[in-house]
Amino acid sequence: MITFCRVRPAHSVTEPWAAARRSQGTTVVEVSSAGASAGALAGGLLPLGRKTGIDAAGWVVAPRDAHNLVDRNAGWRVTVTHEGSIEAVLGALVATGAAFLRTRRSTVAEAARLAALPGVEATVSVFVDDVPQAVAAVDAGAGDLLLRDWDTERLGQLRGALAGHLVERTAFPVGVSVDEARAELGPEVLAVYLDLVDGSGAARPRTMWAPGKDEPPPVAAGRLSGEWADAAWFGHDGVASLDEAGPTLRPILERSLDGRPPTRNEVEVLLRSRGRDVEIVAGVADELRRRTVGESVSYVVNRNINYTNQCYFRCGFCAFSKGPRSLNLRGDPYLLEIHEVAFRAKEAWERGATEVCLQGGIHPQFTGAFYEEVVAATKEAAPGIHVHGFTPLEVWQGAETLGISIEQFLVRLRDAGLGTLPGTAAEILDDRVRAHLCPDKIKTAQWAYVMETAHRVGLRSTATIMFGHIDDPGSWANHLEVIRSIQRRTGGFTEFVPLPFVHMAAPIYLQGRARPGPTWDETVLIHAVARLAFDGLIPNIQGSWVKLGLGGAARLLRAGCNDLGGTLMDENISRAAGADHGQVVEPADLERTARSVGRLPVRRNTLYEVLETIE
Repeated sequence: MITFCRVRPAHSVTEPWAAARRSQGTTVVEVSSAGASAGALAGGLLPLGRKTGIDAAGWVVAPRDAHNLVDRNAGWRVTVTHEGSIEAVLGALVATGAAFLRTRRSTVAEAARLAALPGVEATVSVFVDDVPQAVAAVDAGAGDLLLRDWDTERLGQLRGALAGHLVERTAFPVGVSVDEARAELGPEVLAVYLDLVDGSGAARPRTMWAPGKDEPPPVAAGRLSGEWADAAWFGHDGVASLDEAGPTLRPILERSLDGRPPTRNEVEVLLRSRGRDVEIVAGVADELRRRTVGESVSYVVNRNINYTNQCYFRCGFCAFSKGPRSLNLRGDPYLLEIHEVAFRAKEAWERGATEVCLQGGIHPQFTGAFYEEVVAATKEAAPGIHVHGFTPLEVWQGAETLGISIEQFLVRLRDAGLGTLPGTAAEILDDRVRAHLCPDKIKTAQWAYVMETAHRVGLRSTATIMFGHIDDPGSWANHLEVIRSIQRRTGGFTEFVPLPFVHMAAPIYLQGRARPGPTWDETVLIHAVARLAFDGLIPNIQGSWVKLGLGGAARLLRAGCNDLGGTLMDENISRAAGADHGQVVEPADLERTARSVGRLPVRRNTLYEVLETIE
């Protein structure tokens, strides 16, 4: 992998100047004063200080000054310049653990020999002005290219010249985790950094698209990866062949096609795919989809009833219970009476729905009795409707407030008429992430225990993942492994539903502590890799039109998905987070979406029994 950074040296930096440079693609500016550093951050750029005394994201310093940074800052924030004696440079590199050794084009080979020494972590970094200079530098041993004012087309030419092995970074090396950044960076620097990167710590593509926005997927008509924006990339048909996969990726995918799903570590490898590899993974996922469920695309006619937007839990991602009033999304606090919930369920049944989904905040006055009563009232009002409701968090809280076991409470809900559980409240099933995302919620083991118990008493459920905030491919792989381990024991999951993080009104994003949702490529990968990981275990992978729009969901039907979810009359949770989608679609809209990719629409019930094939 060769990295590159779009960087501008500057003496004076104002917020408007920095914002303009960012809009042109720059992510980093090198500064010599505290005022310039502050201006860079205000405009959304990461400042690199040319002096160790400047409060900045990182530093580019001579060997003699590098020792001022020892034991004060992580090495991934440090670049040492290649000047002075070899001994001085080497001493600075090992003392600081510097990530980069910046050299001149004429001395790349000498710098590469230093960087290759045991115990040196630095990558050789060099400014280049054109593609031939870049190729020559890489051939001589450079692993990082510094680019000033390169446009999209020149980047495409560079990618072609380097055979595609090119990844953009910001001020830091690719791979710096959110945990490392949170521990090391101040709040302003952290917010700018998170706004610029994807889950792997690489620079995210410069697009207007994000989950929940009314924007088309940032990809050409025939492609699934939006990593690049040049004409050569957009002009390619995107048809991916397994023969193009590299030596690491290809064996994993070949084994998947032979019926041997990837291991947990191989899942993480797949989730770190980039560019063309994303399309290769998606192609294999689509073949497995074809073998498993054929050419049909299913959906359910259902209604969401969000019975309250009041909640005493404080999840960083949730705008539903405490969204900013300035966005006019949440409205006033409310709690529906039980008879109103029942009336809405009856109304949904009369309008053709076969499922009602009950979800909402956990009101401070709720006990398990509320959940039991609302199910019973719903079934009395609409006996034929399937009640899909209550996350493992609500089940845990309901049992706890009644002083009974999880199993006893689930049996009571089942006997009252509950049909299945939604797999939400999972977010990321990795307690390293949950500690910062939803610290007062149930832990991974508790979520798993509720699900296994539900499956044991005859209540099946969906499984979800909510991704693109403070997580990473490692935590995604852990999450998929949790779901997979439960399913191997119980077989109770009916489907897997990835839910991209909608950031616009989420508190954790507004506080500068999360990324602005997943990139498009990460969204494709989560769905595609899930198909591979759950092969033989969970046959149905859903694309959420609520988060992605119908156009986005249609693209995912080529990446392993076979289901479009439900019509969702009155869904409010995604809207509260700032989503433009999510209110309601008609069956005809979902059928048209399936047909747009040459597939056959099928109306199903909650348990994936086919009710009608739409010719």
